[in-house]
Amino acid sequence: MPLAGAVLASAAALASAQVSLTTVVDLAQKNSATVRLAQADVQKVAAELQQSRDAFIPSLSFGSGLPAFREVGFTGSLPTIWDSTVQSLVFSMPQIQYIHAARAGFQSAQLALKDAREQAALDASTAYIELDTVDRELEAAREQEQDAARLVEIEQQRAEAGVDPLSTLLQAQLTAAQLKLSRLHLETRAATLSKQLAQLTGLPVGSITPDRASIPEIPAVTGDRAPAPTPGVESAQELALSRERQARGDKEHLWLLPEIGFGVQYNRNTTLLNSIQNYFASTLPSNNFSSGFSIKVPIFDMGLHAKSRETAAEALRARVEAEQAQQQNDFEIARLTASLRELDAQAEIASLKQQIAAEQLKSVEAELELGNGASSGPSAQPQLSPTVEQQAQIDERQKYMDALDAGLELTKARLDLLRALGHMQDWLDELHPKP
Repeated sequence: MPLAGAVLASAAALASAQVSLTTVVDLAQKNSATVRLAQADVQKVAAELQQSRDAFIPSLSFGSGLPAFREVGFTGSLPTIWDSTVQSLVFSMPQIQYIHAARAGFQSAQLALKDAREQAALDASTAYIELDTVDRELEAAREQEQDAARLVEIEQQRAEAGVDPLSTLLQAQLTAAQLKLSRLHLETRAATLSKQLAQLTGLPVGSITPDRASIPEIPAVTGDRAPAPTPGVESAQELALSRERQARGDKEHLWLLPEIGFGVQYNRNTTLLNSIQNYFASTLPSNNFSSGFSIKVPIFDMGLHAKSRETAAEALRARVEAEQAQQQNDFEIARLTASLRELDAQAEIASLKQQIAAEQLKSVEAELELGNGASSGPSAQPQLSPTVEQQAQIDERQKYMDALDAGLELTKARLDLLRALGHMQDWLDELHPKP
């Protein structure tokens, strides 16, 4: 029982603990399937690069040709106790191109990994900031519901006293029902974001409470800022270069360029279970050694011609895809720049509306507390009813939530533009300040 109590206490503490944006981003980058796939690609291409270089490094192999049964007659092969062979490529122009191709492929894989890490960080940051915003909206929505409940109570009393018609009470009840629906919508949205963050980070659902202080300021970036090469576009360009190097290597196979190899072979022969010596004029030596260079010149090979055309087409496709990636990124910058201007204006309008609503609420509260200061004559303005205060509070909270939503959309657009401009890493570096 004490152990179970400790476990429950730890779970409760975890559920209520604040988790910084830095932690969420780090966990998302480690847990992301896309990042892990990109890491596997880097390891694979690194091995391919090493394999292309190793063609010039001598390889050593050992073997044996011991007979299983006694041989009958002349077989033409020399049974060996053991043999060894050393082989390596000495000169090959196509192989040099293949090494360059593998090196460019490795650079492409590394840039793709960087791009995947940035995307994981962007997804986690956006969900984290949105959850923080929704939590604040939920607080305001619950305050609205309390004000609406008080409004219904007041209208109930005024309707029973015959001061206000029944339609006013029904309108207050409708307002309360609409605010309840809005709060339920926000709770659903918060639950969805919690689930998304749990999937991104691997933490239990509901265990992440945003820490607003851990969110660095997002710069008011615009499309006028000088763009930097983005990892995604650079990866596509390096991949295109890799395909072009591969195609060049395949084409050089057709240039009648010699390919030179080097080899060494040693055999230790045996007369065990064979009569090989009976078929030669002199005794065969037990130790046999040979070495030399092999020169291969391709004269005619239709397969190489077809392979060259295939890789040339792949290189062309990769280059076009790299150009498309650059054009798509340029279009995204233009779209986000235009959208940012509108979102910035909308956020400013929403903020001003919230400030106006707050000032109007203060005026209503002051008037209810002190009176409107007017005389009791026929032309005097009537005193405000208690319902006006509740309606003003509801309106102020609604304008506050609208301002939060407008600010969130502006934040998302700024983060997207940072990534499109190639400056996402600059903002991420602020999550890990240097000591």
